[in-house]
Amino acid sequence: MRAAALPLLPPLLLLLAARPAGAAARFDPTWESLDARELPAWFDQAKFGIFIHWGVYSVPSFGSEWFWWYWQKEKIPKFVDFMKENYPPDFKYEDFGPLFKAKFFDANQWADIFQASGAKYIVLTSKHHEGFTLCGSKYSWNWNAVDEGPNRDIVKELELAIRNRTDLRFGLYYSLFEWFHPLFLDDEFSSFHKRQFPDFKMLPELYDLVNKYQPDVLWADGDGGAPDSYWNSTGFLAWLYNESPVRDTVVTNDRWGAGSICKHGGYYTCSDRYNPGHLLPHKWENCMTIDKFSWGYRRNAGISDYLTIEELVKQLVQTISCGGNLLMNIGPTQDGIISPIFEERLRQMGTWLKVNGEAIYETHPWRSQNDTVNPDVWYTSKPQKKLVYAIFLKWPVSGQLFLGQPTATMGATEVKLLGHGQPLNWTSLKQHGLTVELPHLTPHQMPCDWGWVLALTNVI
Repeated sequence: MRAAALPLLPPLLLLLAARPAGAAARFDPTWESLDARELPAWFDQAKFGIFIHWGVYSVPSFGSEWFWWYWQKEKIPKFVDFMKENYPPDFKYEDFGPLFKAKFFDANQWADIFQASGAKYIVLTSKHHEGFTLCGSKYSWNWNAVDEGPNRDIVKELELAIRNRTDLRFGLYYSLFEWFHPLFLDDEFSSFHKRQFPDFKMLPELYDLVNKYQPDVLWADGDGGAPDSYWNSTGFLAWLYNESPVRDTVVTNDRWGAGSICKHGGYYTCSDRYNPGHLLPHKWENCMTIDKFSWGYRRNAGISDYLTIEELVKQLVQTISCGGNLLMNIGPTQDGIISPIFEERLRQMGTWLKVNGEAIYETHPWRSQNDTVNPDVWYTSKPQKKLVYAIFLKWPVSGQLFLGQPTATMGATEVKLLGHGQPLNWTSLKQHGLTVELPHLTPHQMPCDWGWVLALTNVI
């Protein structure tokens, strides 16, 4: 870690903007008050977002974005050997910084790919556990993308491209702690009785990040084993919800200190790749990776290490049916290229959503998430339109789809295949459920691949 300047924490009052008269009730810096905040509606309606892990770890691009930790702290043999075989003996992790050039990074190109994916929001790693920020930061002196490497404000470039070229919401990930920052290590040694790192580094940087880039998603991570009281998470969130420029639109997650995950905050993430398969009483998000083993780009990844489009559609369908959002991660190369396999997966998802997005965006969980007769069928609904969507992941060879949950009414129920449009014939089963006669289509006539949707009107 490069030596960090230690500016004094600016007075909180300098960061606050006066609320207009008649504004919504203020939130106290307590979990009881903060947890009562209603999540802005746009987030549940959006359903699908793109996570982007990009940083200095994209230079070695070997094994994991945790490269520095695995090499220097845990000394895992394959990481130690990789460095011995490819770099001089005195090479330090900080020496990767100047090599992070982002030579081919084109924010407009990224924005166009994200728009084509069908996603409704993105979350970019403004700073991972290595401490390198993708924006200029006086609190990360000489260890940020403006002072070193690209010499560009990556966050600002992508923010402008997203907001000017797409209808996506712009979000930022921020790691609270840093593996090897001397102030954090000293605080940790004191069992977090000292609070040098949050007071002089994390908090002023985070306030600055929100004020400067105004993210609609603030995705906290990396508590370093410290409680939320060490991070002053409740104090910061009270400012975020009461006074910040994004107070009315911002959503946050649940990673604000040891013990807060799946318990406090905005929406719950609970764990990486969390996909419970059943309905939860609280809004949640499944953050997962196309690369099964890493969030950052890996040069040593094989084709079988990437989830197929069929697997990704299944993840999306399961997640949305159970009331969650899907945050699907890609890892760009050190040059700023979204590799062809990531781009293909994103565009494939967008192709599927162009046909079936009606069953995903702005939907609600139905009374049954998964069919009891056919496990490859998942449900969503739009109650105000009296619509239930049955999303099936395997096209039956018989041409008949059996649904065990919906109860249809003769003369009122209508069944259509999204992308096809014509009403389909159906028959009721004895007690509940129905059999749908699917249309006989050639491969070229199929509305899409990888999964299909029946729109059921007036079923219970």
